Amino acid sequence: MAQDPFRFSERLKGIRPSGIRKFFELGLSMKNPIDLSIGQAHFDAPEPVKQAARNAVAEGRNRYTVTQGIPELREKLRARYAGRFGDISGEDVMVTCGVSGGLMLTFMALLNPGDEVLIPDPYFIMYKHLATMVSAGTATYNIYPDFRPTAERVRAAITPRTRLIVVNSPSNPTGYAMTEEDARALAALSDETGIPLVSDEIYEDFVFGRRHVSPREFTRNCIVLSGASKSLGMPGWRIGWMLAPRELSEKMYSLQQFSFVCAPAPLQWGALAGMELDFSPHRRDYQNKRDLVFEGLRKNYRAVMPTGSFYMFPELPAGLDMDRFIEACIRRELLVVPGSACSDRATHFRLCFAATDEKLKKAVAILNDIATGR
Repeated sequence: MAQDPFRFSERLKGIRPSGIRKFFELGLSMKNPIDLSIGQAHFDAPEPVKQAARNAVAEGRNRYTVTQGIPELREKLRARYAGRFGDISGEDVMVTCGVSGGLMLTFMALLNPGDEVLIPDPYFIMYKHLATMVSAGTATYNIYPDFRPTAERVRAAITPRTRLIVVNSPSNPTGYAMTEEDARALAALSDETGIPLVSDEIYEDFVFGRRHVSPREFTRNCIVLSGASKSLGMPGWRIGWMLAPRELSEKMYSLQQFSFVCAPAPLQWGALAGMELDFSPHRRDYQNKRDLVFEGLRKNYRAVMPTGSFYMFPELPAGLDMDRFIEACIRRELLVVPGSACSDRATHFRLCFAATDEKLKKAVAILNDIATGR
C-alpha cells in the first residue's frame, strides 16, 4: 500500500481548532444571534483611519515596506513609549502582523524545543498553540478566583524549564487590569530570576477608573506587545507592534522577513492616522456597558468586576454544568464562550460586552432566565 503523501507533522497533532472561533462560525448560521463570543470592538474603524488607508492605496503605497514597518509609524510609537517608560535607547519598535504575529516572532526567537512558557489560567487560547508551533511547552500559573497575576502565583509555577512569563493586562478573558503593585512585583521577580516578561497589552486603551500600567515601567526585562486592532476597531487589518531590546528586535526582523514579510502596507498608514485620535468616548461607553452587564447579572452569577478590556468571566450557577448551560444559550441564540476554551477549568464562561446596549440587555435577560431555570 502506498504511503500517505500528506502525513501530518507532530506539532499539528498538538493543535486543536479554537473553541472561540467555533462560536463565531455558529453565529453565521443563525438568523439573529446575540453574539457575545468574539473579541472585537463593536465600532468600526474611524473615518480618518479609513481615509488614510484609501489614500495610501490611491497613491501607490501598495508595495512591500521594510520588514520592521514604515518609519513614520515606528517613530510615532517610539515617542509614545519614550513618554511612558523614559529611556528606551537600548530598545526598538517593530510593526508586526497583529499581536499574534508579535507573539509568534517572540516565541520563535526565544524558545527552544523542550523550553516552557508560563501563561495565566485563565488564558488567551493562542498562547498555548503558538508555543506548540515552536515545539515548546506551556505551564499555567493559577489566577483564580480574583484573576490577579501576582508575583507569588507566578513564582510558584516556575521550573528549571521556564524561559518566558506571559502577562496579559487588561486580560482576555477575565477583564482584570493590572495594578501598579502587581506590575512592580512581577518586574522585580523577572529581574531576580532573569526570566523575561512578555506583556500583552492589546487592550491598553480599555482601562476603567485607573491608568494602564505596564511592567515595562519597572524593568527592562520585558517585551511589550500591542496594536491597533481593538482601540481603532480594525482587527481584520492585522496591525500590531512590539517594543523589545534592540539586539532581539534585529533578530526578529529576519524571522519576519521569512514568515510574514511585513504588515499590510496601506494599512500601516491608516494606523498612523489613528494614533492621535481621542479614545475617551469609547472608553466611557464601554465602562457603561460593563456596568450594565455586571449589575444585571450580579444577583444570579458570581463575577469579578472587570477593570479593563471588554470581557467578563462569570462563574456558572451552582448545579448547572457547562454543556447544559451552553446548550441553553444556543437554543436562545445567545453565543458566549465556555470557560474550558480558555482555561484548565470548566467553571466559568467568557462574555464579551462589545455589543449594542439593546443586545446586552437581551443577553442579561436570557442569562438570568437560564440561571433561574426559566
